[in-house]
Amino acid sequence: MALAPPLRASLADIFGAALSTDPAECLVYGYDNSRRQAAPDAVVFPQTHEQVVALVRTCRAARTPLVARGRGTNTTGATVPVAGGVVASFERMNRVLRLDPANRLAVVEPGVLNGDLQTALKPLGFFWAPDPTSSPYCSIGGNLACNSAGPRTVKYGAPRENTLGLRAVAGSGEEFRAGYYTSKGATGYDLTRLLIGAEGTLALITEATLKLTPLPAAKRVLRATYSGIEAAAAAVSRIMAQPVTPCALEFLDDEALRLARRHGGEAIPVAGAMLLIEVDGEADFLPAAEQSVARAAAGEGLLEWRSAANAAEVDSLWAARKALSPALRSIAPMKINEDVVVPVSRLPQLIAGLKQISEKYKIPIVNFGHAGNGNIHVNLLYRPEDPAQAAAAPGCLAAVFDLVLALDGTLSGEHGIGLVKREFLPRALDPVSLELMRRIKAQFDPDGILNPGKLLPD
Repeated sequence: MALAPPLRASLADIFGAALSTDPAECLVYGYDNSRRQAAPDAVVFPQTHEQVVALVRTCRAARTPLVARGRGTNTTGATVPVAGGVVASFERMNRVLRLDPANRLAVVEPGVLNGDLQTALKPLGFFWAPDPTSSPYCSIGGNLACNSAGPRTVKYGAPRENTLGLRAVAGSGEEFRAGYYTSKGATGYDLTRLLIGAEGTLALITEATLKLTPLPAAKRVLRATYSGIEAAAAAVSRIMAQPVTPCALEFLDDEALRLARRHGGEAIPVAGAMLLIEVDGEADFLPAAEQSVARAAAGEGLLEWRSAANAAEVDSLWAARKALSPALRSIAPMKINEDVVVPVSRLPQLIAGLKQISEKYKIPIVNFGHAGNGNIHVNLLYRPEDPAQAAAAPGCLAAVFDLVLALDGTLSGEHGIGLVKREFLPRALDPVSLELMRRIKAQFDPDGILNPGKLLPD
């Protein structure tokens, strides 16, 4: 549906040439990595906070849906404009406004790429802890929208733990600042953490003050292979119970290793499961840290323990993890990819239960992910052209979520809810919590224009 002429004229006044209503260009901004797609009526490219304020007020006055977009790496359809309207792509709002190592903070616009920020911080001896696999091409705004993190979360935390403050525009058109420039603060409600993970349903973030962490002096990469997935899952619990917290603890099951080996070559081991572990800190500390982790990793089912001696061996040990996503994408382009989380001590039960679900529904399930905080990526490799698998897939996915919730887990660790998981939210949250969330949404966005059809179920 085309924009009404008054709205188009208002957007042209705000954005000039940074407005597109060309159907082909709009279509490009209508899908994300979930492979869901819907065409917006217009795309705008904000470059200033003031433009965002004017945009939100204009869309509210016209009762027009408004969807904020980073670089489209989300896997849950969170940026798909299912109600049409306007997509605001923040790719041109990409300035690093301030680097302040003395106060361990950086101030950035939402379109800054995660990888570009890390590159800018490295010469200063710092990094921003969230490190999604897509860091070379995902934006800080997108990371904040879904609280997206990565392997380092196990030690350093996700965006909610690494963001000091935000500047934003609510769906009401009101602009505000939340948070602090200090690492401590106890002044009122924590609106910063509320906006992070809200998937653009409450406000559009125009500036973020990020907490920085000093780069470790040294790092050691370790690999443990096991005869079976249950043995590896049990080892994760032991590793996380000892005093040395790894900066990464990745899990790959037997199917994941098999597929990665087929894609990445013989450097990837043949085993029932594998743990990829990183420890960091002062160089003198690392031998003792490795010994502590090795003692915890040892036990029934351990096949091999390896420590990388040089950069080439580090690359070799990480080869399996890096080869996995391309391998899965090549064999199952329509796979269902969920990022469930359970308490670390329940990982053995989760992995065993997923194996049973796979057998019951006759759908291959490949499991890998950030085991150190119980965040496992569960991949259902079903083929839509197979009638039996297509019919079984919804029940299989529901069984996965039921298992996770029965183990005191949650539906998403970093991908968010978006479009594809909102119908399952009532299984994870009680009715009162959902109603309170709806009231919060109404307070920030009284006319419901921001990212409609996402996160909260109808």
